[in-house]
Amino acid sequence: MKKSTDDLMKILRSKDDVDDYFDECDNEIFFGGLSELINYFMAKKGLEKNSVVKKSGLSRGYAYEIINGKSDKVYSRDKVIMMCFGLELTVDEAQQMLKKGGYAPLYARDTRDSIIIFSIEHKISVINTNIKLAEYNLNELK
Repeated sequence: MKKSTDDLMKILRSKDDVDDYFDECDNEIFFGGLSELINYFMAKKGLEKNSVVKKSGLSRGYAYEIINGKSDKVYSRDKVIMMCFGLELTVDEAQQMLKKGGYAPLYARDTRDSIIIFSIEHKISVINTNIKLAEYNLNELK
């Protein structure tokens, strides 16, 4: 994924047919759902499921439900964020995951989100992120 969102918007607006846009930008658009994106990131980063589960801080069963895309469940924003920690994502990648999960991206003007952004950016664990959230009397990731 190399083009900016603004660049993609310009290309999309220039097309008479959405299929032409998809043909031109198919390597820039992710067509799958949340579990497909998770599996894409695992493959891209060479991560094993067990490692992702452990680093996410999620229970083993719950994490595997998310990874395997159990379709009858809606996962909370916090669960998606925790999966981002497990996947060792960048902030931009985490934003992509949140959007794919149907959630608002992390917002730097929000105290809680700022701590989460900082933690993702600096590769701080979920446990240490929760400690910092608690120091500010904010809801921990759970």
